[in-house]
Amino acid sequence: MLDALKNLGGLGNIGELMRSAKQMQEKMKSMQDDLARKTVTADAGAGSVEATVNGKMELVKLRIDKTKFDVTDTELVEDLTVAAVRAAQTKAADMMRQEMTKVAGEMGLPPGMLP
Repeated sequence: MLDALKNLGGLGNIGELMRSAKQMQEKMKSMQDDLARKTVTADAGAGSVEATVNGKMELVKLRIDKTKFDVTDTELVEDLTVAAVRAAQTKAADMMRQEMTKVAGEMGLPPGMLP
């Protein structure tokens, strides 16, 4: 009975499986911590608005260059702000995907196995 539990019908040693799962969990946590410290920046309106987002997709900085447009045009300011934040979030998501692909490769997982 004990041998059957250890091998789980040919799935391998349960202890090794548990160690692998723990190792994967630790690598994912480490990657998330690293991503939280990294930032990416994108702009809109030829640099009129610049947004910086961290690897947790949080907006950490916003810069508006008032010399490049009429700041009383609130609709334009709003549109440029949204565009800059969206562009920075897209860059952060790409950075996250690249890191996850790298970690998956290090763990011997096929591409696309990690979300």
